[in-house]
Amino acid sequence: MHNWLLPEYIEDILPAEAQRIEVLRRRILDLMRCHGYELVIPPMIEYLESLLSGSGRDMDLKTFKLVDQLSGRLMGLRADITPQAARIDAHLLNRKGVTRLCYSGPVVHTLPSGVGGTRELLQIGAEIYGHGGLESDVEIQRLMLQSMAEAGIQRVKLDLGHMGVFRALAAMADFGADAEPELFRALQAKDVPALEALTAGLDGEVRAGLLALPELYGGKEALADARRRLPRDDRISRSLDDLERLAEALSPLVPDVSLDLCEVRGYHYHSGVVFAAYAPGSARALAIGGRYDEVGKAFGRARPATGFSADLRVLAQLAGPTQGPSAVRAPHGDDPALAEKIRVLRAAGEVVVVELPGHEDARGDDGCERELVLRGGKWEVVSRRP
Repeated sequence: MHNWLLPEYIEDILPAEAQRIEVLRRRILDLMRCHGYELVIPPMIEYLESLLSGSGRDMDLKTFKLVDQLSGRLMGLRADITPQAARIDAHLLNRKGVTRLCYSGPVVHTLPSGVGGTRELLQIGAEIYGHGGLESDVEIQRLMLQSMAEAGIQRVKLDLGHMGVFRALAAMADFGADAEPELFRALQAKDVPALEALTAGLDGEVRAGLLALPELYGGKEALADARRRLPRDDRISRSLDDLERLAEALSPLVPDVSLDLCEVRGYHYHSGVVFAAYAPGSARALAIGGRYDEVGKAFGRARPATGFSADLRVLAQLAGPTQGPSAVRAPHGDDPALAEKIRVLRAAGEVVVVELPGHEDARGDDGCERELVLRGGKWEVVSRRP
């Protein structure tokens, strides 16, 4: 066993990619700050009961667990920053009005998410607390789409769903506590045979509605189809109305809006509209989010909430190489004029690498295509490209 080998699905991020990620992180956080979102930095590790509050089984299996050597209590490495942001809003800030928070940091999962996935994600996201109307859903999704644009991703496809439809049907079916999660998993996988088995014996209208969900996806026609095929129920009608208004509000920013009533990720987490953003060249969702009004209740202070998160590494890969001037190589020396020139260049945002004595043979490794040279008594930047 080589002691430098990393665990499976854990990778180092090397300089070129790290630079792309960091540039994009700063741009997206600056975008969020301009929209009034305040940056928070929650801890990487917490007591398990706090870390999993409100997220239930969704996060439990994804969370690495360990024993705190100081207290003997069970702790967890965070698998998602969203519940931590909800805890901060509920317990530390404790504001009465609307609070907008943003964050960026690593999260770890016990298993990779999908083929080619990783167990360490670089999560970035934003949350709105204190407003339960559709206006905050529109705002957070617009912010997500603008964040995609910061990464140079223009052709975004947006999938919308609503937990209210599933929850209304599940309540009408009167599923038990054990059977309902199984029904949820079958819907997520669009496993029609499993759905048929699970719904056998239900009321005909309710069963027909549950079996119709995997087929209710597409454009505006999917909403019209849903209104025809689903049971008449106020909760279902309100959910479909929300989706229709949301798709219309977002259409100027993203013409490709599709509806999928099986898009019900985060069953124990989300409570209303849910969404996922996709783009050409990526089979996985670039960003996911939705409304989760019930998470705050676990912290003793119920607050309406909606938000989104994305993996910076995935966004940076689609964004491509960071464009900008190459670094400047400067000679090592005690000349005050040289030191002042280096200071001025760095203050202007230039990368200046001082060449240490004895390493002239390794110049190709420093990435410098320009050089500081002394001409006529003045230090000037000269291109060294062939």
